[in-house]
Amino acid sequence: MSQEVVSVRNLEKSFKGFQAVKDVSFTVKKNDVFGFLGPNGAGKSTSLRCMLSLIKEDAGEIKLFGQTMSGNRNKILSRIGSIIEKPDFYKYLSAYKNLELLARISGARVSKSELYDILEFVGLQGREKHRFRTFSHGMKQRLGIAQALMHNPELIILDEPTTGLDPQGIVDIRNLILKLSKEQGKTVILSSHQLAEIEMIANRMVIINKGRTVIEGSVHELLNTAQMIVRFQLDDIERGLKLLSTDFSLTNNVQCDGNELEFEIEKIRIADVAECFVKNGLRIYSIEQKRKLEDYFIKMIDQS
Repeated sequence: MSQEVVSVRNLEKSFKGFQAVKDVSFTVKKNDVFGFLGPNGAGKSTSLRCMLSLIKEDAGEIKLFGQTMSGNRNKILSRIGSIIEKPDFYKYLSAYKNLELLARISGARVSKSELYDILEFVGLQGREKHRFRTFSHGMKQRLGIAQALMHNPELIILDEPTTGLDPQGIVDIRNLILKLSKEQGKTVILSSHQLAEIEMIANRMVIINKGRTVIEGSVHELLNTAQMIVRFQLDDIERGLKLLSTDFSLTNNVQCDGNELEFEIEKIRIADVAECFVKNGLRIYSIEQKRKLEDYFIKMIDQS
């Protein structure tokens, strides 16, 4: 059984009568790239702040590396690097000088060569002596990740790290997160409101909405069990209908339009339907997936 790095159970947090987090639970395992998915205002940042002991939860249990913060705060936080909201640094100091100063303030034992190695790892080689005020938004995010890596943490927590980035910047940060996992063996928690972002880099995820957990599990399994609307264009509609009924128990909500069949089925079974049609001598002219995965998860969130 994989080691649990994070365990959150029945988390609750209110601000002046507003309950931002009502009942959030999830588990992060060692070496996970864990997606923390939900719309804006779902309670993602508040949950992460509670995890990092930046604010105190009202109820629930948070365990990091098998321990609660009570009596273990400094020890636990020494094993975590994080970016909550956008990173900020001294504008007139260089990237290197900012990290050097922050290392002294935080007590991180890191050498000059190690700081340069970290800057190279995050893709800021050649920019070490450039002032922070000259950096693009993407470069600022990279420096924020560099700061989070200074004390060689086991767990990295990134709150909406690609917000406001251009497409290339998003790809760069995504690749950097994958490097953290694959090359350095870090456990990463990545919050986002974009399913596509989580789908491309996470192996497990939780979806929260209105302060509550909607669903948690393997990204692959959750995406493949999503109900999709699919349209097949066939040479023999009657035989197609019969096969859907006998082989897939699909009788209700199957719509016919000319030589097209439209129905709802789990994404993972679409290929099985196509294979069945071909094996039984049907000619498929086209297959169209009408509902995108994002639509499915929006529907899930709306129903939660």
